[in-house]
Amino acid sequence: MDMFSNLSLGFGVALSFQNLALCFVGCLVGTLIGVLPGVGPIATISILLPITFGLDPTGALIMLAGIYYGAQYGGSTTAILVNIPGEATAVVTTLDGHQMAKQGRAGIALGTAAIGSFVAGCFATVVIAALGAPLTKMALLFGPAEYFSLMVMGLCFAVVLARGSILKAFCMIMLGLLLSTVGTDLETGQERLTFGIPALADGIDFSVLAMGIFGFAEVLRNLETPEARDVVRAKIGRLLPGWSDIKQSAMPCMRGTVIGGTLGILPGNGAVLGPFASYTVEKKIAKDPSRFGKGAIEGVAGPESANNAGAQTAFIPLLTLGIPPNAVMALMVGAMTIHGIIPGPQVMTRNPELFWGMIASMWIGNLMLLIINLPLVGLWVKLLQVPYRLMFPAILIFCCIGIYSVNNQPLDVAFTAMFGLFGYLLIKLGFEPAPLLLGFVLGKLMEEKLRQALIISRGSFMTFLERPISAGLLLVAVAVLVVALMPSMAKKRDEVFTE
Repeated sequence: MDMFSNLSLGFGVALSFQNLALCFVGCLVGTLIGVLPGVGPIATISILLPITFGLDPTGALIMLAGIYYGAQYGGSTTAILVNIPGEATAVVTTLDGHQMAKQGRAGIALGTAAIGSFVAGCFATVVIAALGAPLTKMALLFGPAEYFSLMVMGLCFAVVLARGSILKAFCMIMLGLLLSTVGTDLETGQERLTFGIPALADGIDFSVLAMGIFGFAEVLRNLETPEARDVVRAKIGRLLPGWSDIKQSAMPCMRGTVIGGTLGILPGNGAVLGPFASYTVEKKIAKDPSRFGKGAIEGVAGPESANNAGAQTAFIPLLTLGIPPNAVMALMVGAMTIHGIIPGPQVMTRNPELFWGMIASMWIGNLMLLIINLPLVGLWVKLLQVPYRLMFPAILIFCCIGIYSVNNQPLDVAFTAMFGLFGYLLIKLGFEPAPLLLGFVLGKLMEEKLRQALIISRGSFMTFLERPISAGLLLVAVAVLVVALMPSMAKKRDEVFTE
């Protein structure tokens, strides 16, 4: 009964006029961002962080969450109609979705993607509500040593699940941890790595780093590679799938939901891997695998369900343990911290309106996305024809105004531009910036928990091995790294990411 009373509290919060409006704005902006190739949810949330300062924490997080899962919906529209994934997780949808569009079945593909995403989103919301309380109770048993070990395990998963070289991902995480130490030491009052620059005495601003590495760098990357947008000329046709389409896509939708929901909880790149894993499973169990890549409806239903389920279950470790499993969730941690909320198990007990309000808003948001996406397909098609050269100046101006408004410091804009060039350089050299942001967000928390654990144990590092939960988490972290570095597993990992 507790879950139902908590959900009724959540719906009471989410159904207020302001929160409904913010949820709608988040879903609409998220869909727009997903539809327009070249602007992902990470860059968008980074850009919009300053706007949330004037909002109450619950409304701000409801809007940011709407942008995240809205982008997952919107990405499928571009993938199906233009053969360009609007979002990283929509890459798989291009394989069969665009072929269906060429065959005059664009409407069926869009309808299947939207309905599959809605079903997966509803299922994931129920999972979050069901697991929220038990996980929070378990997290209350954690001390500083357990939290430190949990974050180490999370970063190890992030290394293994990042694209490309494990060594490069490890370097990015270490660089993120190093950047998190810039500023004044809270215990000694000594300045660290500030190089005598007064503006760095309080550390590197989270929004400056995020907007530079993702917002500015993304613009530079997109300017370098102009896109040829081949919008499907054929009629979109009816949007509601027929009975035969529903029969073909029902089980892939359910399997995709379970696969995506499970992988979304994993730290690192779990939510991104969901659609790829779903597509692989559907192709392997299909009676005729040769249909895939030629317009198989299962190749749209499964990955799109996995995509949205993973995007929402990624909130479970964030809301219950305070650990962000991916770069978008790291931005959510930044937003919570800006609003004076410490992510972790205390959120449910100290801010039940925020916790359950966010969960209830996800169900409302999924319903809104179904209404936003299907009737407005014509509008999204028109937007797809806007050239990027007209979009990027507006994005840059919006970024600069947003970052200046945080502290009214012109130096912040200069730092953001510097991080933008640095982020672009990382992309060119084959480094993935997402682990850096994860390391930066977890760095301060890790340092704090490490110091607390050592103070309690009077300087003994054995405390991390003497406490059973802590030792178990560290063992999992080491095992994950060892397995990933084994030559046979490393080869399979490279093959998976290549596919």
